Amino acid sequence: MQPTTDPTLAATLARVAPGTALREGLDRILRGRTGALIVLGHDDTVEAICSGGFNIDIEFTPPRLRELAKMDGGIVVNHDATRILKASVQLVPDSAIPTDESGTRHRTAQRVATQTGLPVITVSASMQMIAIFVGQTRHQLEDTESILARATQALTTLTRYRLRLDQVTAELSKREIEDTVSVRDVASVVQRQEMLRRISDEIAQYVLELGTDGRLIELQLQELTGRDAEAGTVIADYALAAVNAGHANTAVESSAALEQLATLSSTDLVELSSVAHVLGFRASQEALDLPVQPLGLRLLGGVENLSRSVRETITARFGGLQNLMAATVDDLTTTPGVDVDAARTVREGLSRFAEATLVNRYR
Repeated sequence: MQPTTDPTLAATLARVAPGTALREGLDRILRGRTGALIVLGHDDTVEAICSGGFNIDIEFTPPRLRELAKMDGGIVVNHDATRILKASVQLVPDSAIPTDESGTRHRTAQRVATQTGLPVITVSASMQMIAIFVGQTRHQLEDTESILARATQALTTLTRYRLRLDQVTAELSKREIEDTVSVRDVASVVQRQEMLRRISDEIAQYVLELGTDGRLIELQLQELTGRDAEAGTVIADYALAAVNAGHANTAVESSAALEQLATLSSTDLVELSSVAHVLGFRASQEALDLPVQPLGLRLLGGVENLSRSVRETITARFGGLQNLMAATVDDLTTTPGVDVDAARTVREGLSRFAEATLVNRYR
């Protein structure tokens, strides 16, 4: 399942998720083997394409929706599905609007959604299916059991991605302390972070569609993704590396690099040289072996009570992690905005990272 990027569709999926009154009403219609055509929202455009029917303006309840669906015609509810405004209306959208649907109800739904910009829901008795139309987009709802099965499988995959990301991140930290980082090490971390983001977004889509049935999945997702340094931080940490290596004239912007990463195909993302190219390096196997040095932003992110602005000021002052590692408390206090307490916190934090690296090396 591809995560939806349409905010209207995402909001509609939340409104029809299991546990909501609207979803209960739709399920009642489905079990009763009757069809339905429901417009979520009402404005002048909707009013203009409505013909006949009844203006009822009553409180929304699932049983009422089920009973009203027994009549021919469409149903119009307000935006948040708390009131049923019209029932048994004939919807007459512009017939010139293109549609790739075949059934009368679905063709009408797609045209109404396109013309009004509002979500339209159809329930098919013969197909036993619920579909949502947002503009020209059609999204078919699936049963909870199928979504849960795929979400569980995706969580298993996410767990493997999480383990591998932890491994390459730990290796990067060790190499940063030892000043032996290569482009390959950085690209591996950024690659795994992007892989984790993609599978996390997919699971988030499942959680959205599961509603109250997705609480456990959501908790596991938060546990697996809630402890990362942002990919943007890693990219910013090595922003000058490509410039210093003569591969770029200006340092890559984190936001631009993240957008470009998101557009990489799955095949390109697997290739570390493609990821390195996004970071500003040449897309070649030789470039992966180039030595690079971070500013120290990522490691400083692990130091408690240190704001991002202070981290950026410190790294700009010393120009590289190795210079920062060699700095004394007195050196650190010469940085604007860094007092003695902050300097000691930085010095102690970096010392702990160095000690942990030595311990892990000789285990």
